[in-house]
Amino acid sequence: MRPRRCPCGTGLTLDECCGPVHAGAAAPTAEALMRSRYSAFALGDAPYLLASWHPRTRPADLELDDDTRWTGLEVLAVEGGGLLAVEGTVEFRASYRRDGEPGAQQERSRFTKVEGRWVYLDGVTTG
Repeated sequence: MRPRRCPCGTGLTLDECCGPVHAGAAAPTAEALMRSRYSAFALGDAPYLLASWHPRTRPADLELDDDTRWTGLEVLAVEGGGLLAVEGTVEFRASYRRDGEPGAQQERSRFTKVEGRWVYLDGVTTG
């Protein structure tokens, strides 16, 4: 059986890419955290999404739409968010299918570090 490819589109397996971050490893960059969050949406992992959300902006709970199948991720721009940074912004387009119809969500997301770990702060839909 072939290893499962990571949903975030790097071409790596899930175990080589977002899997360790889902299991508790710190994401090294804001982009890596954004990719891990996309993968969590694709895999239906709401607990990880909540855990990787800034405590100040995190909702009390999160219900994922079972009718949405995430089909691809395109990173459009990255500002900051490197290994030594404390803030970063990632703009992306996430493709999906809902009720057989294609769609996409484009967002400019802000990330920050809390206790040395990247977390999602907030985002603005851009497309």
